[in-house]
Amino acid sequence: MIGTNLAITTKTYVPLGGASTDADAQAFITAAGITNATQQSAVNQLVLDLKSANIWTKMKAIYPIVGGTASSHKWNLKDPRDLNAAYRLTFATGMTHSITGFTSNGASGYANTNLIPLNVMTNNSTSFGIYSRSNLDGLGYDTGIQVAGSCVFALVTRYLNNYITDQYINTTNRISAANTDSRGFFQSIRTTSTVFKAYKNGTQIGTTNTSSSTGFSGTNIPFLICCINDSSTPRYYSTREYSFMYLGDGLTDTEASNLYTAVQAYQTSLGRQV
Repeated sequence: MIGTNLAITTKTYVPLGGASTDADAQAFITAAGITNATQQSAVNQLVLDLKSANIWTKMKAIYPIVGGTASSHKWNLKDPRDLNAAYRLTFATGMTHSITGFTSNGASGYANTNLIPLNVMTNNSTSFGIYSRSNLDGLGYDTGIQVAGSCVFALVTRYLNNYITDQYINTTNRISAANTDSRGFFQSIRTTSTVFKAYKNGTQIGTTNTSSSTGFSGTNIPFLICCINDSSTPRYYSTREYSFMYLGDGLTDTEASNLYTAVQAYQTSLGRQV
């Protein structure tokens, strides 16, 4: 094409059901034992969309929660090895798995990401998010950690009709935004020591400029899903159903929006969007 610059990216493809599939998507599909063609296509397109939006490299762990069983739900799309070091999920007793996601019994069930922020996340550039399919109010945490009540990474999609998220300092660094529907894709994102934002379905719904003075102090415990990891003790269980979760570096407003677009397209292709 005359007068046009084209950026060409070379990818490695391997065949899947006669189609070209991204190598990272194929590795996950193989590990998770995904045989359904619709699910295979959805995972592949999710990976392509994240790479196209330059989000893939910012992700530490991505849980597509696809396949309908504990053995297929546990895998980390970024590193589909069956190891704690690869941040694959381990499930406590009390979880229910289906093709639409997984749910805790609200008393004992949770998913352990095996990802410890102190070891792998970057101070003042952090993000995490979860896709909830349930509209439930309550005290249950969707995901997070808390250390001695002071250093907190946490997200609650609907706590007394508010979306609440913390990063680093409890209560003094909290974002609370009115929210009467806990269905959708919720994100908690910090990009600098004084820029901390909350998003629902790709749109910013809250912000605070409170300094993250404590950093990652003491965060040597892993993120849990369906509850909060309170100094190594699971507490405040949620009974919402989840169908996607991620942990990564800080994202710009555009990246947060693009991530929502990719995740919503993924959920729609699986027929479980909200």
